Amino acid sequence: MRREDASKDSEISIVLCDDDFIQDLNRAHRGKDKPTDVLSFPQDDDLVLGDIVISLPTAERQARAAGWPMEDEVVLLGIHGVLHLLGYDDETAEEAARMRDISAEVLTASGIALPPGSQHPYFVDYD
Repeated sequence: MRREDASKDSEISIVLCDDDFIQDLNRAHRGKDKPTDVLSFPQDDDLVLGDIVISLPTAERQARAAGWPMEDEVVLLGIHGVLHLLGYDDETAEEAARMRDISAEVLTASGIALPPGSQHPYFVDYD
């Protein structure tokens, strides 16, 4: 279910953490015993959309690999997390493409652009 009816006054908490912390969460909530870049935990509340957890070491590695500032990577991960809180998913190629399109629109509206020729994994189409 998408939360398109979410109030623009809704709250989100953002936790910036290390790889060990996010790996513990990833193992406990997704059964994956490895670090990840971002996790989202929706809340069933009209005013609190949920929590977003971002691993700064993973964000730094991904930013370096993509050739853009870490701050922009953290913004991208935040956008990705918010989309999950709003009910978007990326389990299929079609869903992932929709999330990428929305993320690109938000980045552009925020004055952030991917570096020319970037092969950022988030924006490379899946097969």
